[in-house]
Amino acid sequence: MKKIFILLLFFSIAIGSFFLLKNCFFPLKKADFSCANPAAVVSSLVLLPFSHPSLKENSQIVLPTPPTESALSQTQNTKIIFMAVGDMMFDRGVKTMVTKYGKADFAFSFAQIKDFLSQADILFGNLEGPISERGKKVGSIYSFRFARAIVETLKTIGFDVLSLANNHMLDYQTIALEDTMNALQNAGIDYVGAGFNTEQAFALKIKEQQGTKIGFLAFENLGPATWQAGEHKTGMAWISAKDFAQIQENISQAKSKVDILIVSLHAGVEYQPMPDAFQKAFAQMAIEKGADIVIGHHPHVVQPLIPYKNGWIAYSLGNFIFDQYFSPQTMQGAILKAEIKNKKIESVMLQKIKLNRYYQPQIAKD
Repeated sequence: MKKIFILLLFFSIAIGSFFLLKNCFFPLKKADFSCANPAAVVSSLVLLPFSHPSLKENSQIVLPTPPTESALSQTQNTKIIFMAVGDMMFDRGVKTMVTKYGKADFAFSFAQIKDFLSQADILFGNLEGPISERGKKVGSIYSFRFARAIVETLKTIGFDVLSLANNHMLDYQTIALEDTMNALQNAGIDYVGAGFNTEQAFALKIKEQQGTKIGFLAFENLGPATWQAGEHKTGMAWISAKDFAQIQENISQAKSKVDILIVSLHAGVEYQPMPDAFQKAFAQMAIEKGADIVIGHHPHVVQPLIPYKNGWIAYSLGNFIFDQYFSPQTMQGAILKAEIKNKKIESVMLQKIKLNRYYQPQIAKD
């Protein structure tokens, strides 16, 4: 009789456990029994005395909550902050200030602005000259060449992409430009607007952030056509109005590969508060062919930021780090700040900056 009781008890526990596991933990459809069906309740009562001591009378088994659609897309809904700065020059008066007051550390130039720039997920700017100790000066009396140490500073500050398409990049021959490209590449900083051949100079660079692909192109319109890169010749993405047909195709193809396209142009007339005809024609064409933001450099003063069709045009960001102390306008500049969400640009604005007596950019208070 005792053996029969033990067998029945064992059988009851086994059946109850089966229903408990099946119906509580692995429900298949609405027609299945719930945990409140008689078999499950009986088996639970039978199993209770043998349960773990830490289980109390009101204990509940909590299963992990399946991730919601909102949680799965949370990273996609996070805003991406893109920033772009104006012309950066680390020679002449800037170098003198860094040497005299900054212990020859170019981080001195960014001391007043680095915290603001740290908000950027992607940071872009125009490098107004080569990083090299080689080459012969072939430019004007206003020729620039930067110390090798600036590369590490740019990396530390957080620059992701730099435009090399400008009228000072060949001040010390192509060898200095080649040194610049090699130094930036070795530091992990992308560059646009220059290359060892035509394909590289006009190439699209892509930075991916939170699943959003942001592309960069850069062009320049100053100086002679001989500055343009060739099939086997180092140079820049130099363009004229005659090249618009080809540039339109380049921009359209680039846009097909990215979610957001940033196009930089080095052009215009120095110290003029309004864009010239070439700047307007290029910027409008670029937006019409797929660019989301067109960013201008070279005038050394801030020019307007305007919405145009489905994009934005910042005709000139002015100076960011420069030693043009001769006017209030050249000692001012702007940082373009764009917020990107769900692979779309939500907002674009200009943050005004001022350069102090050490040529350090700082947020303008007025």
